[in-house]
Amino acid sequence: MMRGEAGLRSDLQSLAIPFVELEHKPLFTVADSEELYGVMAGAHTKNLFLKDAGGAFWLVTVASDARVDLKALPAAIGSKRVSFGKAEDMERLLGIAPGSVTPMAAINAPPGSITVVLDATLALAGQVNVHPLRNTATLGLPGAAILDLLRHWGHDPLVAPIPMQEVP
Repeated sequence: MMRGEAGLRSDLQSLAIPFVELEHKPLFTVADSEELYGVMAGAHTKNLFLKDAGGAFWLVTVASDARVDLKALPAAIGSKRVSFGKAEDMERLLGIAPGSVTPMAAINAPPGSITVVLDATLALAGQVNVHPLRNTATLGLPGAAILDLLRHWGHDPLVAPIPMQEVP
């Protein structure tokens, strides 16, 4: 199996997954990406690269405006207590740098090395916007197609309602 962005594009084509793409300046934060909201339809995302107290790695994708309750998250996804993963682990496991986190990076991860979690609302969305392994472009594709790609790459994605922090 081909890895990286070339592998992603090959798999999109071979699986006949429809997508739209927008090239743009580098986006490092959700705040940076807000300028795309009026330009690109669909659900915009943010991604959390996490490590649990047992040493397992997790990649959690939620809506861009979500405020994830990290204390309640382990019960929702079946993990131990979580904290943010280190950049070195992200680069080693996913082959990407901070600022480019995306569920599409699972193409680079050996099956079983990370659990990819997609918020339940995104799994049902007609268009979910994610990076194609770099933060200078955004791909829009159906949430179900993201799940299909993850399974194609040997990852069994977890679809779960992600707990959110109470907004004061």
